[in-house]
Amino acid sequence: MDDDTTHRMHPVGRRGRGAVSNQSGRYEGHAREWCDDGWGSLDQAPPSLATSLTKDTSRKVISFNESPDLGFDRSINPYRGCEHGCIYCFARPTHAWLGLSPGLDFESKLSFKPDAPAVLERELRRASYKCRVMALGTNTDPYQPVERRLSVTRELLRVLDRFNHPVSIVTKSNLVCRDIDILGAMAARGLVKVSLSVTTLDRKLARIMEPRAATPERRLGAIAALAKANIPTVVMVAPVIPALTDMEMEAILGRAAASGALGAAYILLRLPLEIKALWREWLGEHYPDRAERIMRHVREARGGKDYDGKFHQRMVGAGPYADLIAQRFALACNRLRLRRGREEGKLDCSQFCPPLERDGQLSLL
Repeated sequence: MDDDTTHRMHPVGRRGRGAVSNQSGRYEGHAREWCDDGWGSLDQAPPSLATSLTKDTSRKVISFNESPDLGFDRSINPYRGCEHGCIYCFARPTHAWLGLSPGLDFESKLSFKPDAPAVLERELRRASYKCRVMALGTNTDPYQPVERRLSVTRELLRVLDRFNHPVSIVTKSNLVCRDIDILGAMAARGLVKVSLSVTTLDRKLARIMEPRAATPERRLGAIAALAKANIPTVVMVAPVIPALTDMEMEAILGRAAASGALGAAYILLRLPLEIKALWREWLGEHYPDRAERIMRHVREARGGKDYDGKFHQRMVGAGPYADLIAQRFALACNRLRLRRGREEGKLDCSQFCPPLERDGQLSLL
C-alpha cells in the first residue's frame, strides 16, 4: 500500500465523506496535494467540507448506449456527482470530465438539472422517438439527499407516468418510498421496477464505505414498503467486495427475500480509472490489515490486474474466485426463489402514448 499521505485531506474536514483525498482527475495538467505551507496550516482542523450545488442546463436529458453489459439502451441521470459518497462508485471518474476530482469533489460538488422534466417531455414528443424501458439512476443515485428538497426525480416520474413510459429505477435510498403514490400507479400498469442496492448488513462498515446513503436496515425497509405497494422490487448485491463483504451475500439475499424482493442481481467490485487509487487509499486508512488480501482476490478475478474492462466480464469478473461467487449467488437465489438477472424487458412498452399538450391541443409532431 502507498504510505504517502501528503495529498490526503484532514480527517475532520472530510468527516462524513467517503474518499480520503481530492486527487486531480486524469485530464488535469496539475496535481493537487494537501500540505503544510510552513505556517502551521495543518495544525488546526479545517471546517467540514460543505456540499455545493450548480445548475446543469443540458439541452438533452436522455443518454443512449450500446453496451452489451447493460440491460437498457437509454437512461436519465438527474444529478452529476453523488453525496452518498460511496468510495467504490464506478461513476466517480465522470467528474474528471468537468475538471473536478473524482475524489471529494465528486461527493461535494454536485450539479442538478432543474429543467430535466420539461426537456424530457420535449424529447418524448418527438415523432422519431421509439419507446423502450428508461433506466433512472444508472450513473448517480436519483434519490441522493438533495432530491429530498429539489424533487427533480419525482417530477421526471410524473412525466413518465403521464406518457405511460416504462422505467427501471436503481437506488440505495429509502427516499424512493416518498414516490410510492406515482410508482404504485405505474406498477399497476406494468410500467416500473425498482432495484435497491444493499452492499452490506454491517452498519459500521456501511457508515465509512457509503457515509451518506441510507442504512442497510432502511434499504431493507424500503424493499418491504415497495413490495407492500405491489411495486416489483429487486435487490442488488452491488458491489460484492472480496474478503470484505462477499461473505454476506447469502445473508443479504435472505433478508431481501424475506422483505418481499422478487429478484436479485450482483456486480463484482469494479475499479476503473481513478477509482483504483481512491480505493487503495480508503483501504489503507480503514482496513490496512486486510488490504493486500482484498486486492489479491480482486486481481484474481480481473486477469491479474486491478481492473479488466472487457465486455461480458467487467460486471462479474472471471476465474475461480469469480466463478465461486457466481455459483453461490445462483444457489442462494434458487433456494430463496429469487429471479436472477435483469428483467427490464418485461415492462410494457406498448402503452406509450404522448398525452395532449397542456393547452388541450394535439401536437403537430
